[in-house]
Amino acid sequence: MKSKDTARLNVLKGLLADITNASKTASPAKTDMQIVSLLRKRSTASKAAAEEFKAAKRDDLVEKEEEQVRIMDGYVGEIAVVGEKEIKASLRELKSEMDREGTKVDKGSLIRKLIGPGGKFDGQNIEAKTVARLVQAELGA
Repeated sequence: MKSKDTARLNVLKGLLADITNASKTASPAKTDMQIVSLLRKRSTASKAAAEEFKAAKRDDLVEKEEEQVRIMDGYVGEIAVVGEKEIKASLRELKSEMDREGTKVDKGSLIRKLIGPGGKFDGQNIEAKTVARLVQAELGA
């Protein structure tokens, strides 16, 4: 980092440490979405730290943490994920197909057919929480 961007360097070092620590667990980060999850956790922790620093009237540390949050949010925004519109369209199509076939339509089977192995979005950058929320909304409708 020849430009001496210490905030960005600190974020990257922290992320590498998180990825290294995750690689030593039973579920290492293997996909972009797992790394995005690590970034979001780190961002949430920095936001909480900034709030604590505000309460302690440490404006210098608040500024540092908020800069790190902006950098992490920038990285998260650069990763292309499947949009809600595409998920909803595929969900409705899959649900009507399962209805026609007489297959049981429940939350688990829909999620598996969308993001599970061999599913419509298998291997793509998609947030499982978003899919679960949209499936729940579709089944509730």
